Amino acid sequence: MRLTGRIDFAIRAAVELAAREGMVPLDELARAQNLPTEYVRSAMRDLRRAGIVTSRRGHDGGYALNRDPASISLADIIRAVDGPLTEVRGERPDNLEYVGPAVPLRDVWLALRANERLILESVSLADVVSGSLPDSVTGVLRTGSA
Repeated sequence: MRLTGRIDFAIRAAVELAAREGMVPLDELARAQNLPTEYVRSAMRDLRRAGIVTSRRGHDGGYALNRDPASISLADIIRAVDGPLTEVRGERPDNLEYVGPAVPLRDVWLALRANERLILESVSLADVVSGSLPDSVTGVLRTGSA
């Protein structure tokens, strides 16, 4: 899995929103995470379309989470800004067909997607803000399987 700058910026901005109360102006949000404002603006647009954040214009405007941070997973954010978690040549792994000795590759991609989901869907913004990550993450780190 390749985590692009766009994904990283969107997740960091969302974590910053989860750590705050009320509306946060765009420039303040970008500055708090040392991110380029235009990239944060683009990420917030995607997150707003996905219903993850809300925005308000004006003097007291800015961005805020639209839902409880505990109900927003990292997978939700990745899907909002970048689409499906795992794709091979733009296809979902379950839609792939291989021939000959390459047939088992489909199962490898399916297993990869399942493990990505296991971790990314189990980690919420609230988990990141609190620093209390679920066992799906800490267990892998303890066993050295990362």
